[in-house]
Formats: sequence, C-alpha cells, structure tokens
Amino acid sequence: MPLLCLDVGSTWTKGALVSDGGALLRTAQHATTPPEVLRGIDAVAGELGARPSLVCSSAGGGLRLAVVGQERLVSAEAGRRVALSAGAKVVHVAAGDLDGAGVRELRASEPDVVLLVGGTDGGDRRTLLHNARRLGAARVRFPIVLAGNADARAEAHGLLAGRTVVATDNVLPDIGELEPGPARAAIREVFLRHVIGGKGLSRGRRFRDLVRAVTPDAVLTGVSLLASATADTGAVLVVDVGGATTDVYSAAPTADAPTGAVALPADRRTVEGDLGVRWSAPGVVAEATTARLVEPDPALSAAADHRATAVADVPGTPAEAATDLRLATLAARLAIRRHLEAVGSSFGPLGLGLVVLSGGAFRHAKSLDDVEHALRDDPALRPLLRTARLAVDRHHVLAPAGLLTAAGHPGAATHLITSELT
Repeated sequence: MPLLCLDVGSTWTKGALVSDGGALLRTAQHATTPPEVLRGIDAVAGELGARPSLVCSSAGGGLRLAVVGQERLVSAEAGRRVALSAGAKVVHVAAGDLDGAGVRELRASEPDVVLLVGGTDGGDRRTLLHNARRLGAARVRFPIVLAGNADARAEAHGLLAGRTVVATDNVLPDIGELEPGPARAAIREVFLRHVIGGKGLSRGRRFRDLVRAVTPDAVLTGVSLLASATADTGAVLVVDVGGATTDVYSAAPTADAPTGAVALPADRRTVEGDLGVRWSAPGVVAEATTARLVEPDPALSAAADHRATAVADVPGTPAEAATDLRLATLAARLAIRRHLEAVGSSFGPLGLGLVVLSGGAFRHAKSLDDVEHALRDDPALRPLLRTARLAVDRHHVLAPAGLLTAAGHPGAATHLITSELT
C-alpha cells in the first residue's frame, strides 16, 4: 500500500507518494496554511489521492533549543552539537552557574526546549545540580531534557519538580566521549509531545497526532542513509535553501577531532535562520555584499525586499526565476561557509563525494551550470568541492526517506533515495 509522506514547512507543504517498494509515484505541494495547516495538508492529500501516512514539520519556526552546560568548551559544546544533530535550531548556549541574569537571557531566547547537561558520569555534580535548582526555582515553562551526569540525574530531576522533564543518558559520559543518540531521541520526544501542539498551527489534535518528526531531523536521517549508500565515493553534503532558512547537512564515515576534545558526530547539521529566498532574502543580499560575493546591487536588494513581504509568490517570468536562483546560490555559498566554520571540513579519507542541492529554486531551474560554477569557483569552497559530484533533490525525497527509515521501512527508503540521487 502506498505511503504519503508530507513535509509541512513554513512556506510550503510538500507531499511524496511512495510505493511500498520505494518507488516515487507522484508529488504535489501547496502553500502552508497557518493558522490551520490541515487545510494545506488536506489539499496535498487530495491531489495525490491518499491519506497522510508520515508527516514531519518545521512550520512555526521549527524547534528552538537552548543548551545549559557546565563549561563552554566541553559540556555546553557537547550539548550544542547534540542539538545540531537533532533537528533543532540552537538559540542560546549558557555555560557555568546560572544566575538571575542568566535565567533572564535564557527566557529572552524563547526556546521551545532546554537541553540541560553537565559533568561526566561519576564526575562533577555541583554545576548540574545548581542549574537544575535555578531552573526549578524560576518556574520556567519550557520543557527540559536532562542529559548530564548520571550519578546526579535523580537529584537534578527532583530539583525540577513541577516542570516538564525528560531524563536520558549523559551526552558526555566520559571525557572525549560524545553519546548524542539518547538525547537526540529525547529532544524528538519532547518536540512531538509538548512543542508541536503549542505552535498555534492547528486547533485540534489531528495535526499533532500526524507529525512524526521535526523536518531537519527527518532530513538528517535521509542524509545519513544516502551517505551509507554512497560510502565508497566519499561523504555527502546537502544544502537545503528554503524561504526562511538554509540548512546544511553533512554525513561522513569518520570525523577527526583533536585529542581530548569532544568528537563531532558523523552526521552534522547547521541551520542559518537569516538566509532564505523569501522571508530572509534581504539577509542573503546584505551578507553576500559584505562578503564581497556580489557588488552592491540596488535591483537585487529591491527584489529581495519584495520577496520578504510576498512570501507565497512563485516566479511568473524567467527573470523572476533567475533572481530566485541567484538568491538561492548566494544563500548556499554563505551557508556552506558557515557550516564548515561550525563543524570543520573533515569528511573522512575519501573526502566529499556528493553535494546535493535542495529547495524550489534549484528543483525548478532549467540549468544549474551557473550554480555549479559559482560554488566551485568560490575560493572558500573550491578545495572541498573540486572533485565532488553535484545532484539536485528535484522531488524532495530526503525528508520522506528519513520518515520511511524511522517508521521501519529502510528498504523502501534506500530504494527511494538511491534511485533519485545517485
């Protein structure tokens, strides 16, 4: 029986109807329809003639996460990297003992979830317990994922009585040993149970019951699957340029880290909330100009400003499509640069083998020659992209592949992603 996979984004709701063997049967999309996103979902489902089976969402700003850790170079950094692999946008990182000002800064960042970490198992307890006591006394409303020193877990949980808390294994059980899996799963659980229903996206329970994952988490699972399928050619990097944000994902067989440092997860993600081709288009032009990727261009700035106010517009002329593609290319270049700064450029012994471009501007482009030249000629990216193959996720299959994998259909997911992207 075919499965209808849906990705409810801030701008568009995209659907992919997939056979039980992993063949892509049909796709459709509709503008996302807040404050009742079910209208857009039902429109896509009606066009494809199927009921929604698997749904992910990044609408309403996705998942905003703050990290509170023991000290920035170890616990807080470990928590930040876990968050980046969990489909969350990190909006705040605090390290050390929280005081009144620190709690106010945390609140001001308006997180959906706080990841509370600190200490290795059997190590220091004091900072984790101090911060748990502070958050408990502050009567904060956001849910808390508790993933610190296992020996202090029960006491910290007690100090957070009355709060919404999900306790899980330590993200840093020993020095230099990062264990992101349990915390990533806990963040996903909190998102589904406590966050998605509070986004004001739908009045009833149906949408909350449909959603299985935050979209970047589903995409990262798809990217990891793609990297496994193409392991003999090197690592994979995916750039997804949306209307509001640009996400960059990379998956590598190995990740090098300095001795004694927290190792990077093999699957990595960064999100740039100021780079996009609709809501965030002015930010793309501003930074590209500052970085000297383009000369000052009043016409391009005006086009970006228009797109920020007319977010549902689709290109009606070749010139408008060309402008969208130019903005998307600039966003991709800037986002990849930031990704490399955040997570490093180590992609295992074979290097980077495949770069996948995702987003409407790339999918609908008749030619990507100019995009490829711009990426390969970028001085900051040239060494990385010199031998990598470029592909386009024309049918938006990364998120569906991730949803299928998580739902227990790995064979269908592998067939879908390899037939479309390799």
